Amino acid sequence: MSNLVRAGLIQQRWTGDKESMIANAVEAIGKAASQGAQVVCLQELFYGPYFCQVQDTDYYSYTEPVPDGPTTRLMQDVAQRHGVVLIVPMYEQEQPGVYYNTAAVIDADGKYLGMHRKNHIPQVKGFWEKFYFRPGNLGYPVFDTAVGRIGVYICYERHFPEGWRALGLAGAQIVFNPSATSRGLSEYLWRLEQPAAAVANEYYVGTINRVGVESLGDNDFYGQSYFADPRGQLVGEAASDSEEEIVVRDLDMDRLAEVRDLWAFYRDRRPDSYGPLTEA
Repeated sequence: MSNLVRAGLIQQRWTGDKESMIANAVEAIGKAASQGAQVVCLQELFYGPYFCQVQDTDYYSYTEPVPDGPTTRLMQDVAQRHGVVLIVPMYEQEQPGVYYNTAAVIDADGKYLGMHRKNHIPQVKGFWEKFYFRPGNLGYPVFDTAVGRIGVYICYERHFPEGWRALGLAGAQIVFNPSATSRGLSEYLWRLEQPAAAVANEYYVGTINRVGVESLGDNDFYGQSYFADPRGQLVGEAASDSEEEIVVRDLDMDRLAEVRDLWAFYRDRRPDSYGPLTEA
């Protein structure tokens, strides 16, 4: 019998206020759980607009402590109620004036397991993230959850192969890539980079995007959330490019060993020859 994990992605559009975004996410998690989802990931900065389209200090008000803030505590209750593992991307305040783009990981019993802080921070038109976030300082943690070993790699980070590999070396079986990415230069990469990372590192990738045009700018977020398996193939179809959607897919965890036995990339690595990569 296959060893299946049923996993979910919540693809949403901005509603106009934080409270209704959180309420919609809680409702969507419940719907995913009713479909049997055992682990669910929300989109990058899930309870807000993608405010990095502008540079405005008013959006610092969206920060919360993690894990001691109200949204983390709420999501711990939601995780426990539904018996699901949750990946919850938020705008974290570590201390006044020190903010991170963060994803909390909560186990199926509601226990807070830890966080990933986005390490790679863009600063280009429409993505003014260095105005809002310090680069992460926690490395590339992997979390032991009720559904296996999970890693998180946030949005722009997907362009950097080093973090994908670090998560694989740490034993990740599923890596979630919550994002806010819009039509333009990178859309053609959306179905290229994450499946390629799944192949190179021999794990599942769940990648999630928001949808819609938000009033802060002209970024058109194109959805298309999906899961890729360690052969680089999509698990089912990608989500809509314009509508909200709950993506629930069965991930065959036995495929991990099958692919790792067939393509022994970890055996054939040559870290002794990679020194210049970290010295440049």
